[in-house]
Amino acid sequence: MSAVNSSILTPEFFILTGVPGLEAAHIWISLPFCFMYIIAVVGNCGIIYLISHEEALHRPMYYFLAMLSFTDVTWCTTTVPNMLCIFWFNLKKIDFNACLAQMFFVHMLTGMESGVLMLMALDRYVAICYPLHYATILTNHVIVKVGFATLMRGVILSTPFTFLTKRLPYCQGNFIPHTYCDHMSVAKVSCGKVKVNVIYGLLAAFLIGGFDIFCISVSYTMILRAVLTLSSTDARRKAFSTCTSHIGAIVITYVPALFSIFTHRFGGKDIPHHVHIIIANLYLMLPPTLNPIVYGVKTKQIREEVFKLLFREKDVFDMK
Repeated sequence: MSAVNSSILTPEFFILTGVPGLEAAHIWISLPFCFMYIIAVVGNCGIIYLISHEEALHRPMYYFLAMLSFTDVTWCTTTVPNMLCIFWFNLKKIDFNACLAQMFFVHMLTGMESGVLMLMALDRYVAICYPLHYATILTNHVIVKVGFATLMRGVILSTPFTFLTKRLPYCQGNFIPHTYCDHMSVAKVSCGKVKVNVIYGLLAAFLIGGFDIFCISVSYTMILRAVLTLSSTDARRKAFSTCTSHIGAIVITYVPALFSIFTHRFGGKDIPHHVHIIIANLYLMLPPTLNPIVYGVKTKQIREEVFKLLFREKDVFDMK
């Protein structure tokens, strides 16, 4: 009897149902997500390759962009292939421990995404407010340290999600109405008390998102003050133009995230569940898909290096 109870309380696997209520449309839903995933992988890997191989881009701003691209491509890869297997091949089963691992990486990389955006805001603050000391403040050693600190923050704050979820009894079944293992989606399947999970989820969101948004807001307040003191209109325009790509990345990341969090917490009864699931997937897919496009279009140096690389390849091809 104890063995049976143990297997019920800790299932061997979960069943990810996909988008509940829209099972018949899974194929159609999969097409835009597959297209976005291809763009995300190609675009972010292209930026990483460009920054690593072009010496002109070996600067702090682009190192942070490479961190963002690596986080983006890893972030969507933790969920989209599994999602497409559900949509295309009806492979809905996921091992219990694999589900917990996916949950950990989703939340850890979410924290990394937010942290890197915060570091990029600080980079712009130093570049605009202290241009003469930019190279001495943001050395390679400092970049490695702050990047590692951001990674460790994500790991430390995401690890409790795994243990808090694993301790719960799952005696109400093992069907998760989602396309991937999200902390609260898994916890809600439990028949135990999830109050601690809810409280810690809000605390982690505040410690990561709240802190990063505060730092970004302070950085851009100081940037705005510094830019407005410039006498030249052209100088003000150039200063603002260096921030437009980053501001676009912030909007792309935080708006869907905040909308998903608030509708999930406070608007659950008014919004259909399949809308929650689609928004949650868009929240994971929009930043990795759009960030390479935003930075490729808005950042002059990246555009120039792309053109150089393309013409270089063309010249090599013509020589052959």
